[in-house]
Amino acid sequence: MASEVSRSVPPEFGIFSHQKMKQFIGTERPWLSLYGKRVRPVAPFGSMSSRPFHDPALIHRSLPDELIYEVFARADPYSLGRAACVCRKWRYTIRNPSLWQNACLRAWQLSGASENYKIVTSMYDCSWRKMWTHRPRVRFDGLYVSRNTYVRVGVAEWKVTNPVHLVCYYRYIRFYPNGRLLYKVSSQRVKEAAKCMHLRASKPDCVYKGEYRLAEDQVEAAILYPGVRLTLLRIRARVRGTVVGANNRVDLLRLVTTGVNESEIKNHSGGLLGFVEGWTEDETHDPDVPAISHSRGLSPCVFVPFNEADTSVLNLPVDKMDYYVPG
Repeated sequence: MASEVSRSVPPEFGIFSHQKMKQFIGTERPWLSLYGKRVRPVAPFGSMSSRPFHDPALIHRSLPDELIYEVFARADPYSLGRAACVCRKWRYTIRNPSLWQNACLRAWQLSGASENYKIVTSMYDCSWRKMWTHRPRVRFDGLYVSRNTYVRVGVAEWKVTNPVHLVCYYRYIRFYPNGRLLYKVSSQRVKEAAKCMHLRASKPDCVYKGEYRLAEDQVEAAILYPGVRLTLLRIRARVRGTVVGANNRVDLLRLVTTGVNESEIKNHSGGLLGFVEGWTEDETHDPDVPAISHSRGLSPCVFVPFNEADTSVLNLPVDKMDYYVPG
């Protein structure tokens, strides 16, 4: 397909026989201007050779370059990374900056488009792909799971044995691009909890909604617990990755529960983060609910994609995995 339309070659290159093949690299497709996009044609391997090139792949002969691009434009960035390992042509196509620009603008949409353009220009050499790889972010295609265990003494039976129980529970956090998050503490395993971690979760699922913001690698979040007395959970965490660009760990630095005055929060027009902005760590607005800083259950959160929720090692029972080191 790369030889449908030829381009003129400057006369100074006429003496070089191998340069004559440059006229077959590009392919003009003027109908792409209707969509405001210009797909850069991909030069197939061997196009500089004097022998005619025949792509053996059926998909490349059946689909034009612009349709392959449209397929990649609808894939998530992690699927693009896997597709880039298929062949050289796909790898070159996936390096199109517009694919990574869309991914970056969606991942950091809270910063605004203008701010993202300034950051990619000043810090990442105008490379959206480099920004996606090196800038800290939270992931939206799965859950951050913190597995915690503790020992609880049971009730003595027949005054002979004093049983000890190993209790296991999980913290689940799901982030959304628009600044919202879902939070759940449960003994349910990952494959069971993943089914109810969505915005339409029912009340018995005990999934609570909150807000978050990301600054550098620091995450500030606030979740409101409904009930007779409103309780606010404030979370401070740090995003990191086991490898560059993974962002598959969230370290819980602080968990604080505090009381909230119901009339104050009803009269507040902003979100939860704006409501608690400027609060001290031990500040509470309800004398019946003191501020408590939690020091237990702060195991780092491990990212589990939705397509791996059923097979994750975090589903193992305590008799097979009594303690988990997230790394």
